[in-house]
Amino acid sequence: MSGRCVFRLARAAGDAVEKAYAGFGIGRPEFDVVATLRRAGEPFQLSPGALAASMMLSTGGTTARLDRLERAGLIERFPSPTDRRGVQVRLTAAGREVADRAMEAGLAEQRRLLAHLPPAKQRQLAMLLKEALAG
Repeated sequence: MSGRCVFRLARAAGDAVEKAYAGFGIGRPEFDVVATLRRAGEPFQLSPGALAASMMLSTGGTTARLDRLERAGLIERFPSPTDRRGVQVRLTAAGREVADRAMEAGLAEQRRLLAHLPPAKQRQLAMLLKEALAG
């Protein structure tokens, strides 16, 4: 029974967050890329291989996401300064703004889903979920 509840909550949260991201013209796959680059800190850039490893994706899957984000003007690719054959991927200013705003919108949706619970129950749920994930 509890497994179904966890699945339903995860599904509801995932669907709500996906809708929030859509408001910024991206889906969850693209959000993963811009969020990973944002977390990398200044200058918000990584190699495609480092991005793929961080997101546990194939390089082919990463390339497709990068192509979409580049067309949208959210990332830019440029030659690596340390490897003549390599490329770096960097968030544009628009990409940083989308990453920040989409992250906040996604978190707001997650908070909304639990808003009916009193704060003590929310803390209890967070603790129980952490315990479950630690196992």
